[in-house]
Formats: sequence, structure tokens, C-alpha cells
Amino acid sequence: TVILAKTWQQRRMRGVAVIARNDFWRAHSVLDGLRLLNTGRTPNPFGALVAGGMQAIKQRQTAGSEEMQGKIDAEDWLSSNLRATLDEGLHELQRGMSLLASIGSTAPFVGLFGTVWGIYHALIAISAAGQASIDKVAGPVGESLVMTALGLGVAIPAVLGYNALVRGNKAIQAALTRFTRDL
Repeated sequence: TVILAKTWQQRRMRGVAVIARNDFWRAHSVLDGLRLLNTGRTPNPFGALVAGGMQAIKQRQTAGSEEMQGKIDAEDWLSSNLRATLDEGLHELQRGMSLLASIGSTAPFVGLFGTVWGIYHALIAISAAGQASIDKVAGPVGESLVMTALGLGVAIPAVLGYNALVRGNKAIQAALTRFTRDL
């Protein structure tokens, strides 16, 4: 679920990144550019950067000279607000990634635990029967090895998905950073 949700999010972000790189700067005004960025149903970090920048400029313009905002250089104020908005967008990209990494790293151990537990119970059953034959050993041990296979079946896609998503996040992060610098 995490892999599918994050893949969908990245796909949407890549589409908005293309609009931010190409169409936003061709718009007649910042408001027209913001409308282009916010064409989707859900907010995105590119649109949030523009909206946050506009809000910061508006706050700075209405601040009195006695207020702290009025004493800070306008460019510093805007840069600080854009950086905060960028950090929020990057944080959103990372949401769910630690869960995916945890699943990928712990699933093999859960499977191994199931294997050990199954072998332990197989050995208990063999000792209770009083004799060890291949049919008494093979069935329970084979069943317990299924746990290892299930653990690996969960871990491998989780690790591969995590690595692919990290790569995708880095590309989106670079696009967001570039856009922020240009903005």
C-alpha cells in the first residue's frame, strides 16, 4: 500500500514539476502560474511554494517598522519563508518511507522467527513420538520454512520499492530546490 501510494504521489509530483519548469514561467502573472500549478485536486509543494511566497510578501508589506518582520530585509524574509515551505514539502515526500524501510528490514527476521518456532515444535513432536523418521521430520520442517519464504516475499519488494522511491524523491527534491531558488 505504501509503495503504491508513494508511487502515485511521485507520478503526480513529476507532472507538476514539468509544469513548474516549463509553463509556470510563461504565465502572464504569478496568479496565473499558481493556477497552472494547482490544476490537480490535491495541493502540491510547487503551488505551496508560490502561495507561501506570495503570503510572505504580503505579510512583509503590511508589517509595521516596529514589528520584527518590518526590521528584517525583504529578501531574507522571503527566502526564510520559502525555505520553511520547501522543508514542509520535502517532509511530506518522506512520509511513509520509514515504515517501508522498517518492513523491509524486519520482515526477514519475522520469517526466520516463524521458521525457528516451527522447527522447535516439530522437534517437540518428534521427541514425543519417540522415533525420528523422514516423514515425521520433513512435513513440519517444510511448513516452517514457508515462514522464511513469506518473510523474504515481503522484504524483497519492500526494499526494492524503498530504493526506487528514494531515487524518485531525490529527483523531486532537486526540482523543488531549483524551483525555490528561481522563485
